[in-house]
Amino acid sequence: MVGKVDTAAPKVLMVAFHFPPQAGSSGIQRTLRFAQYLPDSGWQPLVLSAHPRAYAATGMDQMTEADALHVTRAFALDSARHLALRGRYLGWTALPDRWVTWCLGAVPAGLRLIRRERPRVLWSTYPIASAHLIGAILHKLSGLPWVADLRDPMIDDVHPRGRLPRAAAAWVERLAVRRAARLVCTTPGALRSYRARYPDVPPERFCLIENGYDEQDFAAAEAQPRSAPVPGPFVLLHSGIVYPSERDPRPLLSALAHLKRAGHVDAARLRLVLRAPVHEELLRNLAREHGIEDMVAIAPPLPYRAALAEMLAADGLLLLQAANCNHQVPAKLYEYLRAARPLLALTDAAGDTAAALRAAGIDTIAPLEDAGAIAVALPHFLQRARAGRAPLAPPEVRQAHARSQRSRLLAALFDEVGTEAAMPGTGAPPR
Repeated sequence: MVGKVDTAAPKVLMVAFHFPPQAGSSGIQRTLRFAQYLPDSGWQPLVLSAHPRAYAATGMDQMTEADALHVTRAFALDSARHLALRGRYLGWTALPDRWVTWCLGAVPAGLRLIRRERPRVLWSTYPIASAHLIGAILHKLSGLPWVADLRDPMIDDVHPRGRLPRAAAAWVERLAVRRAARLVCTTPGALRSYRARYPDVPPERFCLIENGYDEQDFAAAEAQPRSAPVPGPFVLLHSGIVYPSERDPRPLLSALAHLKRAGHVDAARLRLVLRAPVHEELLRNLAREHGIEDMVAIAPPLPYRAALAEMLAADGLLLLQAANCNHQVPAKLYEYLRAARPLLALTDAAGDTAAALRAAGIDTIAPLEDAGAIAVALPHFLQRARAGRAPLAPPEVRQAHARSQRSRLLAALFDEVGTEAAMPGTGAPPR
Protein backbone atom coordinates (compact mmCIF):
# COMPACT_ATOMS: atom_id res chain seq x y z
CA MET A 1 0.00 0.00 0.00
CA VAL A 2 1.50 3.37 -0.99
CA GLY A 3 2.13 5.82 1.82
CA LYS A 4 1.40 3.51 4.80
CA VAL A 5 3.59 5.01 7.53
CA ASP A 6 5.13 3.21 10.49
CA THR A 7 5.61 5.98 13.04
CA ALA A 8 8.48 4.06 14.62
CA ALA A 9 10.35 3.84 11.31
CA PRO A 10 13.48 5.93 10.70
CA LYS A 11 13.01 9.26 8.93
CA VAL A 12 14.72 10.83 5.94
CA LEU A 13 14.78 14.57 5.26
CA MET A 14 14.31 15.05 1.49
CA VAL A 15 15.42 18.42 0.04
CA ALA A 16 13.69 18.92 -3.33
CA PHE A 17 12.82 22.06 -5.26
CA HIS A 18 10.79 20.23 -7.92
CA PHE A 19 7.61 19.22 -6.13
CA PRO A 20 3.88 19.90 -6.48
CA PRO A 21 2.39 22.42 -7.12
CA GLN A 22 5.18 23.08 -9.61
CA ALA A 23 4.00 22.40 -13.16
CA GLY A 24 5.81 21.85 -16.44
CA SER A 25 8.59 19.57 -15.21
CA SER A 26 8.61 15.78 -15.12
CA GLY A 27 11.31 16.12 -12.45
CA ILE A 28 8.70 16.44 -9.70
CA GLN A 29 7.71 12.79 -10.17
CA ARG A 30 11.01 11.44 -8.83
CA THR A 31 10.71 13.02 -5.39
CA LEU A 32 6.92 12.69 -5.16
CA ARG A 33 6.96 8.96 -5.91
CA PHE A 34 9.97 8.26 -3.71
CA ALA A 35 8.18 9.98 -0.84
CA GLN A 36 5.02 7.96 -1.47
CA TYR A 37 6.71 4.57 -1.74
CA LEU A 38 9.50 4.84 0.85
CA PRO A 39 7.14 3.99 3.77
CA ASP A 40 6.56 0.59 2.13
CA SER A 41 10.29 -0.05 2.64
CA GLY A 42 10.44 1.22 6.22
CA TRP A 43 11.37 4.91 5.87
CA GLN A 44 9.31 7.99 6.79
CA PRO A 45 9.90 10.90 4.36
CA LEU A 46 10.02 14.54 5.45
CA VAL A 47 9.97 16.74 2.34
CA LEU A 48 11.60 20.18 2.42
CA SER A 49 10.59 22.13 -0.69
CA ALA A 50 10.18 25.72 -1.87
CA HIS A 51 7.34 28.21 -1.52
CA PRO A 52 5.11 28.00 -4.62
CA ARG A 53 5.88 31.63 -5.51
CA ALA A 54 9.27 30.41 -6.75
CA TYR A 55 7.67 28.34 -9.52
CA ALA A 56 7.11 29.91 -12.92
CA ALA A 57 4.04 27.71 -13.43
CA THR A 58 1.87 25.82 -10.95
CA GLY A 59 -0.87 23.23 -11.17
CA MET A 60 -3.11 21.66 -8.56
CA ASP A 61 -3.65 18.24 -10.15
CA GLN A 62 -1.14 16.45 -7.87
CA MET A 63 -1.63 18.51 -4.72
CA THR A 64 -3.88 15.91 -3.09
CA GLU A 65 -0.99 13.44 -3.23
CA ALA A 66 1.53 16.02 -1.97
CA ASP A 67 -0.76 17.15 0.87
CA ALA A 68 -0.90 13.58 2.18
CA LEU A 69 2.85 13.80 2.89
CA HIS A 70 4.85 15.65 5.53
CA VAL A 71 5.90 18.71 3.47
CA THR A 72 7.59 21.94 4.64
CA ARG A 73 7.73 24.80 2.14
CA ALA A 74 10.47 27.32 2.80
CA PHE A 75 10.94 30.92 1.64
CA ALA A 76 12.22 31.11 -1.96
CA LEU A 77 12.26 33.61 -4.83
CA ASP A 78 13.09 33.40 -8.53
CA SER A 79 15.74 36.02 -9.26
CA ALA A 80 14.55 36.43 -12.86
CA ARG A 81 11.04 37.34 -11.74
CA HIS A 82 11.28 38.70 -8.20
CA LEU A 83 14.67 40.45 -8.14
CA ALA A 84 14.65 41.88 -11.67
CA LEU A 85 14.32 45.53 -12.67
CA ARG A 86 12.97 46.05 -16.18
CA GLY A 87 13.72 42.44 -16.99
CA ARG A 88 17.33 42.49 -15.76
CA TYR A 89 18.81 41.18 -12.51
CA LEU A 90 22.27 41.05 -10.96
CA GLY A 91 24.19 37.93 -11.94
CA TRP A 92 25.35 37.15 -8.38
CA THR A 93 21.69 36.77 -7.32
CA ALA A 94 21.51 33.69 -9.58
CA LEU A 95 24.56 31.73 -8.41
CA PRO A 96 24.53 28.76 -8.47
CA ASP A 97 21.03 29.25 -9.95
CA ARG A 98 18.05 31.64 -9.96
CA TRP A 99 16.59 30.05 -6.82
CA VAL A 100 19.58 30.51 -4.50
CA THR A 101 17.36 32.56 -2.14
CA TRP A 102 15.72 29.23 -1.25
CA CYS A 103 18.81 28.57 0.87
CA LEU A 104 17.83 31.48 3.15
CA GLY A 105 14.54 29.79 3.99
CA ALA A 106 15.43 26.11 3.63
CA VAL A 107 18.48 25.98 5.93
CA PRO A 108 16.71 27.28 9.06
CA ALA A 109 13.56 25.32 8.18
CA GLY A 110 15.67 22.18 7.72
CA LEU A 111 17.44 22.66 11.04
CA ARG A 112 14.08 23.01 12.81
CA LEU A 113 12.91 19.80 11.16
CA ILE A 114 16.09 18.00 12.18
CA ARG A 115 15.75 19.10 15.83
CA ARG A 116 12.05 18.23 15.99
CA GLU A 117 11.79 15.09 13.84
CA ARG A 118 15.30 13.62 14.29
CA PRO A 119 15.77 12.13 10.80
CA ARG A 120 18.48 9.52 10.37
CA VAL A 121 19.49 10.43 6.78
CA LEU A 122 19.55 13.59 4.64
CA TRP A 123 18.78 13.45 0.88
CA SER A 124 18.90 16.25 -1.71
CA THR A 125 18.12 16.13 -5.40
CA TYR A 126 19.12 18.00 -8.54
CA PRO A 127 18.34 19.56 -11.17
CA ILE A 128 18.93 22.86 -9.41
CA ALA A 129 22.26 23.18 -7.65
CA SER A 130 20.78 25.11 -4.70
CA ALA A 131 19.20 21.87 -3.47
CA HIS A 132 22.64 20.32 -3.04
CA LEU A 133 23.98 23.52 -1.48
CA ILE A 134 21.22 23.25 1.13
CA GLY A 135 22.05 19.57 1.57
CA ALA A 136 25.73 20.38 2.12
CA ILE A 137 24.98 23.07 4.72
CA LEU A 138 22.50 20.91 6.63
CA HIS A 139 24.95 18.01 6.55
CA LYS A 140 27.73 20.25 7.91
CA LEU A 141 25.57 21.70 10.69
CA SER A 142 23.81 18.50 11.75
CA GLY A 143 26.31 15.73 11.02
CA LEU A 144 23.58 13.66 9.34
CA PRO A 145 24.79 11.27 6.60
CA TRP A 146 23.94 12.81 3.24
CA VAL A 147 22.81 11.13 0.03
CA ALA A 148 23.14 13.47 -2.99
CA ASP A 149 20.81 12.59 -5.87
CA LEU A 150 22.98 13.97 -8.68
CA ARG A 151 20.70 12.54 -11.39
CA ASP A 152 22.35 13.99 -14.53
CA PRO A 153 25.83 15.55 -14.72
CA MET A 154 25.79 19.00 -13.11
CA ILE A 155 28.36 20.25 -15.61
CA ASP A 156 29.12 19.06 -19.13
CA ASP A 157 30.58 20.46 -22.35
CA VAL A 158 27.83 23.04 -22.85
CA HIS A 159 26.05 23.42 -19.51
CA PRO A 160 25.96 25.65 -17.57
CA ARG A 161 26.75 28.53 -19.91
CA GLY A 162 28.91 31.39 -18.68
CA ARG A 163 32.09 31.42 -16.62
CA LEU A 164 30.56 32.28 -13.23
CA PRO A 165 27.50 29.98 -13.42
CA ARG A 166 29.77 27.15 -14.53
CA ALA A 167 32.24 27.79 -11.71
CA ALA A 168 29.42 27.95 -9.15
CA ALA A 169 27.88 24.67 -10.34
CA ALA A 170 31.29 22.97 -10.31
CA TRP A 171 31.87 24.16 -6.74
CA VAL A 172 28.54 22.75 -5.55
CA GLU A 173 29.25 19.50 -7.39
CA ARG A 174 32.61 19.18 -5.63
CA LEU A 175 30.91 19.81 -2.28
CA ALA A 176 28.50 16.97 -2.96
CA VAL A 177 31.12 14.54 -4.23
CA ARG A 178 33.52 15.20 -1.34
CA ARG A 179 30.95 15.25 1.47
CA ALA A 180 28.03 12.98 0.58
CA ALA A 181 28.02 9.37 1.77
CA ARG A 182 26.43 8.25 -1.52
CA LEU A 183 26.05 9.93 -4.92
CA VAL A 184 23.16 8.74 -7.05
CA CYS A 185 23.05 8.95 -10.85
CA THR A 186 20.13 8.12 -13.13
CA THR A 187 22.04 6.75 -16.13
CA PRO A 188 25.06 4.49 -16.68
CA GLY A 189 26.76 7.26 -18.67
CA ALA A 190 26.44 9.76 -15.83
CA LEU A 191 27.82 7.15 -13.45
CA ARG A 192 30.85 6.55 -15.69
CA SER A 193 31.35 10.28 -16.16
CA TYR A 194 31.45 11.01 -12.44
CA ARG A 195 33.74 8.09 -11.64
CA ALA A 196 36.13 9.26 -14.35
CA ARG A 197 36.03 12.88 -13.20
CA TYR A 198 36.72 11.95 -9.57
CA PRO A 199 39.08 8.95 -9.75
CA ASP A 200 40.19 9.43 -6.12
CA VAL A 201 36.64 8.90 -4.81
CA PRO A 202 35.81 5.25 -4.05
CA PRO A 203 33.72 4.09 -7.02
CA GLU A 204 31.20 2.33 -4.78
CA ARG A 205 30.03 5.71 -3.45
CA PHE A 206 28.49 6.38 -6.87
CA CYS A 207 25.21 4.48 -7.34
CA LEU A 208 22.65 4.04 -10.10
CA ILE A 209 18.91 4.54 -9.50
CA GLU A 210 17.16 5.30 -12.76
CA ASN A 211 13.94 7.21 -13.27
CA GLY A 212 10.70 5.34 -13.89
CA TYR A 213 6.92 5.48 -14.09
CA ASP A 214 4.13 5.09 -11.54
CA GLU A 215 1.75 2.21 -12.12
CA GLN A 216 -1.05 3.78 -10.07
CA ASP A 217 -1.02 6.87 -12.27
CA PHE A 218 -1.24 4.72 -15.38
CA ALA A 219 -4.05 2.64 -13.91
CA ALA A 220 -5.99 5.85 -13.21
CA ALA A 221 -5.25 7.14 -16.72
CA GLU A 222 -6.41 3.86 -18.27
CA ALA A 223 -9.64 4.10 -16.28
CA GLN A 224 -10.54 7.49 -17.78
CA PRO A 225 -13.36 7.40 -20.36
CA ARG A 226 -12.09 7.33 -23.93
CA SER A 227 -13.76 8.55 -27.06
CA ALA A 228 -14.40 6.09 -29.84
CA PRO A 229 -11.63 6.12 -32.48
CA VAL A 230 -12.28 8.62 -35.25
CA PRO A 231 -10.71 8.24 -38.70
CA GLY A 232 -8.05 10.86 -39.23
CA PRO A 233 -4.33 11.45 -39.53
CA PHE A 234 -1.74 9.44 -37.63
CA VAL A 235 -1.11 11.33 -34.37
CA LEU A 236 2.58 11.46 -33.38
CA LEU A 237 2.85 12.91 -29.87
CA HIS A 238 5.77 14.56 -28.11
CA SER A 239 4.78 15.21 -24.49
CA GLY A 240 6.94 17.74 -22.65
CA ILE A 241 9.54 20.44 -23.15
CA VAL A 242 11.21 20.83 -26.55
CA TYR A 243 14.55 22.47 -25.76
CA PRO A 244 16.07 24.47 -28.66
CA SER A 245 19.46 22.77 -28.14
CA GLU A 246 19.09 19.58 -26.13
CA ARG A 247 16.00 18.54 -28.13
CA ASP A 248 16.52 20.65 -31.25
CA PRO A 249 13.36 20.35 -33.39
CA ARG A 250 14.82 21.95 -36.53
CA PRO A 251 16.03 18.78 -38.32
CA LEU A 252 12.70 17.05 -37.64
CA LEU A 253 10.67 19.94 -39.01
CA SER A 254 13.01 20.18 -42.01
CA ALA A 255 12.48 16.46 -42.67
CA LEU A 256 8.71 16.87 -42.41
CA ALA A 257 8.84 19.72 -44.93
CA HIS A 258 10.88 17.58 -47.32
CA LEU A 259 8.48 14.64 -46.98
CA LYS A 260 5.50 16.94 -47.54
CA ARG A 261 7.01 18.41 -50.72
CA ALA A 262 7.73 14.89 -51.96
CA GLY A 263 4.11 13.89 -51.34
CA HIS A 264 4.92 11.28 -48.69
CA VAL A 265 3.04 13.03 -45.85
CA ASP A 266 0.44 15.74 -45.50
CA ALA A 267 -2.02 17.04 -42.91
CA ALA A 268 -4.56 14.37 -43.83
CA ARG A 269 -2.07 11.58 -43.04
CA LEU A 270 0.12 12.88 -40.21
CA ARG A 271 -0.33 15.28 -37.29
CA LEU A 272 2.60 16.10 -35.02
CA VAL A 273 1.36 17.16 -31.58
CA LEU A 274 3.85 19.00 -29.37
CA ARG A 275 2.24 18.98 -25.94
CA ALA A 276 3.46 21.58 -23.41
CA PRO A 277 6.72 22.28 -25.30
CA VAL A 278 7.33 25.61 -23.45
CA HIS A 279 9.06 27.24 -26.45
CA GLU A 280 5.78 27.69 -28.32
CA GLU A 281 6.65 30.80 -30.33
CA LEU A 282 9.89 29.31 -31.65
CA LEU A 283 8.07 26.16 -32.75
CA ARG A 284 5.24 28.07 -34.43
CA ASN A 285 7.74 30.20 -36.33
CA LEU A 286 9.71 27.14 -37.43
CA ALA A 287 6.58 25.32 -38.59
CA ARG A 288 5.49 28.40 -40.53
CA GLU A 289 8.93 28.86 -42.12
CA HIS A 290 8.90 25.23 -43.28
CA GLY A 291 5.33 25.43 -44.57
CA ILE A 292 4.06 22.65 -42.30
CA GLU A 293 1.95 24.63 -39.83
CA ASP A 294 -1.07 22.58 -40.93
CA MET A 295 0.70 19.40 -39.74
CA VAL A 296 2.06 20.67 -36.42
CA ALA A 297 -0.13 21.33 -33.37
CA ILE A 298 1.32 23.26 -30.41
CA ALA A 299 -0.80 22.07 -27.47
CA PRO A 300 -1.09 23.50 -23.92
CA PRO A 301 -0.16 21.59 -20.74
CA LEU A 302 -2.51 18.96 -19.33
CA PRO A 303 -2.92 17.64 -15.79
CA TYR A 304 -0.46 14.80 -15.26
CA ARG A 305 -2.85 11.86 -15.51
CA ALA A 306 -4.60 13.44 -18.49
CA ALA A 307 -1.18 13.66 -20.17
CA LEU A 308 -0.64 9.96 -19.51
CA ALA A 309 -4.08 9.18 -20.96
CA GLU A 310 -3.10 11.11 -24.09
CA MET A 311 0.06 8.99 -24.40
CA LEU A 312 -2.01 5.82 -24.11
CA ALA A 313 -4.31 6.98 -26.90
CA ALA A 314 -1.67 8.33 -29.32
CA ASP A 315 -0.92 6.47 -32.55
CA GLY A 316 2.78 7.01 -31.91
CA LEU A 317 5.10 8.66 -29.40
CA LEU A 318 8.10 10.85 -30.22
CA LEU A 319 11.25 11.14 -28.11
CA LEU A 320 13.90 13.83 -28.73
CA GLN A 321 17.39 13.82 -27.18
CA ALA A 322 20.50 15.43 -28.64
CA ALA A 323 24.01 13.96 -28.70
CA ASN A 324 25.15 16.62 -26.22
CA CYS A 325 22.94 14.79 -23.67
CA ASN A 326 24.30 11.31 -24.29
CA HIS A 327 24.75 10.72 -20.55
CA GLN A 328 21.10 11.55 -19.87
CA VAL A 329 17.81 9.72 -20.39
CA PRO A 330 14.58 11.77 -20.47
CA ALA A 331 12.30 10.73 -17.61
CA LYS A 332 9.55 10.65 -20.22
CA LEU A 333 11.13 7.57 -21.80
CA TYR A 334 9.96 5.30 -18.98
CA GLU A 335 6.40 6.60 -19.26
CA TYR A 336 6.55 6.05 -23.01
CA LEU A 337 7.67 2.45 -22.50
CA ARG A 338 4.83 1.84 -20.05
CA ALA A 339 2.29 3.38 -22.45
CA ALA A 340 3.18 0.59 -24.90
CA ARG A 341 2.61 2.67 -28.01
CA PRO A 342 4.85 2.74 -31.12
CA LEU A 343 7.85 4.91 -30.28
CA LEU A 344 10.12 6.88 -32.61
CA ALA A 345 13.28 8.08 -30.89
CA LEU A 346 15.41 10.78 -32.48
CA THR A 347 18.65 10.50 -30.55
CA ASP A 348 22.31 9.55 -30.89
CA ALA A 349 22.83 5.80 -31.27
CA ALA A 350 25.84 6.01 -28.94
CA GLY A 351 23.95 7.62 -26.06
CA ASP A 352 22.28 6.22 -22.95
CA THR A 353 18.80 6.97 -24.31
CA ALA A 354 19.35 4.76 -27.36
CA ALA A 355 20.92 2.07 -25.18
CA ALA A 356 17.89 2.04 -22.87
CA LEU A 357 15.58 1.74 -25.86
CA ARG A 358 17.55 -1.10 -27.43
CA ALA A 359 17.54 -2.91 -24.07
CA ALA A 360 13.74 -2.64 -24.18
CA GLY A 361 13.63 -4.05 -27.71
CA ILE A 362 12.95 -0.71 -29.43
CA ASP A 363 14.90 -0.21 -32.67
CA THR A 364 12.97 2.68 -34.26
CA ILE A 365 15.80 5.16 -33.69
CA ALA A 366 17.32 7.89 -35.87
CA PRO A 367 19.83 10.69 -35.15
CA LEU A 368 18.16 13.91 -34.01
CA GLU A 369 20.56 16.23 -35.86
CA ASP A 370 20.28 14.51 -39.27
CA ALA A 371 17.26 15.69 -41.28
CA GLY A 372 18.07 13.29 -44.11
CA ALA A 373 18.12 10.27 -41.78
CA ILE A 374 14.86 11.41 -40.17
CA ALA A 375 13.25 11.73 -43.61
CA VAL A 376 14.10 8.07 -44.19
CA ALA A 377 13.22 6.79 -40.71
CA LEU A 378 9.87 8.56 -40.28
CA PRO A 379 7.97 6.96 -43.22
CA HIS A 380 9.39 3.56 -42.25
CA PHE A 381 8.21 4.06 -38.67
CA LEU A 382 4.74 5.18 -39.81
CA GLN A 383 4.44 2.13 -42.04
CA ARG A 384 5.39 -0.25 -39.23
CA ALA A 385 3.14 1.47 -36.70
CA ARG A 386 0.10 1.46 -38.99
CA ALA A 387 0.65 -2.22 -39.72
CA GLY A 388 0.97 -3.07 -36.01
CA ARG A 389 4.60 -4.13 -36.46
CA ALA A 390 6.38 -1.40 -34.48
CA PRO A 391 8.35 -2.89 -31.55
CA LEU A 392 6.98 -2.47 -28.02
CA ALA A 393 8.73 -3.11 -24.71
CA PRO A 394 7.68 -6.49 -23.26
CA PRO A 395 5.71 -6.45 -19.95
CA GLU A 396 8.61 -7.66 -17.82
CA VAL A 397 10.83 -4.83 -19.07
CA ARG A 398 8.14 -2.25 -18.39
CA GLN A 399 7.52 -3.57 -14.87
CA ALA A 400 11.22 -3.32 -14.01
CA HIS A 401 11.01 0.46 -14.49
CA ALA A 402 8.20 1.02 -11.95
CA ARG A 403 8.85 3.76 -9.36
CA SER A 404 8.01 1.30 -6.58
CA GLN A 405 11.03 -0.77 -7.61
CA ARG A 406 13.30 2.30 -7.68
CA SER A 407 12.10 3.31 -4.20
CA ARG A 408 13.19 -0.04 -2.76
CA LEU A 409 16.69 0.63 -4.08
CA LEU A 410 16.73 4.07 -2.46
CA ALA A 411 15.51 2.64 0.87
CA ALA A 412 18.30 0.05 0.78
CA LEU A 413 20.77 2.90 0.22
CA PHE A 414 19.41 4.73 3.27
CA ASP A 415 19.75 1.52 5.29
CA GLU A 416 23.42 1.33 4.29
CA VAL A 417 24.38 4.92 5.06
CA GLY A 418 22.37 4.91 8.29
CA THR A 419 24.26 1.82 9.44
CA GLU A 420 27.61 3.28 8.37
CA ALA A 421 26.94 6.50 10.27
CA ALA A 422 26.37 4.49 13.43
CA MET A 423 29.64 2.59 12.96
CA PRO A 424 32.82 4.73 13.18
CA GLY A 425 35.64 3.85 10.82
CA THR A 426 33.50 2.59 7.95
CA GLY A 427 35.10 4.88 5.38
CA ALA A 428 32.26 7.41 5.16
CA PRO A 429 33.36 10.86 3.91
CA PRO A 430 34.47 13.40 6.53
CA ARG A 431 32.02 16.01 7.76
